[in-house]
Amino acid sequence: MLMRIVIPAIVLSAAAFAADITKIPFEKADGSKTSLEEYQGKVVLLVNVASKCGYTKQYEGLQKLYEEKKDDGLVILAFPCNDFGGQEPGTIEEIQEFCSSKFNVSFPIMSKIHVKGEDQHPLYEALTGPKGAFPGDVKWNFGKILIGKDGKPKARFESPTKPRDKELTDAIDDALAG
Repeated sequence: MLMRIVIPAIVLSAAAFAADITKIPFEKADGSKTSLEEYQGKVVLLVNVASKCGYTKQYEGLQKLYEEKKDDGLVILAFPCNDFGGQEPGTIEEIQEFCSSKFNVSFPIMSKIHVKGEDQHPLYEALTGPKGAFPGDVKWNFGKILIGKDGKPKARFESPTKPRDKELTDAIDDALAG
């Protein structure tokens, strides 16, 4: 019998985290600079992704979620990351080709980053660092962080939370309504 372990999401009120994460720069896959400021007024789901992970099949659910909710204002930003078991060893071009050919991904894929450790990207430091919105290292690939229309972190979901799980879709719907 297969047991499912439910890991509760960490949810914040908008007032609980004051830092402005919208201006922290990161790179798109093409190397151009951007930030969450570009997505102002949208609900953003950040996902650290990997092509050779047991959770990689979540790309399919993420794509369906994106297709269903993008016109309502949802953006999914995939951040390839090789921090966990070397499960994202490829170049950004290889990653994009994989996502496109295997899962028909149309949501934005960013440049590879580190989501934990000494070289942790400043965005993830602001989100998961000791003074972050959700303190505690990202535990594995396909961790998800929800950012509201106001640019404030709303909720964090660990890898086992699938894109179609009620707790995630409810949080997205609440953020879209707000």
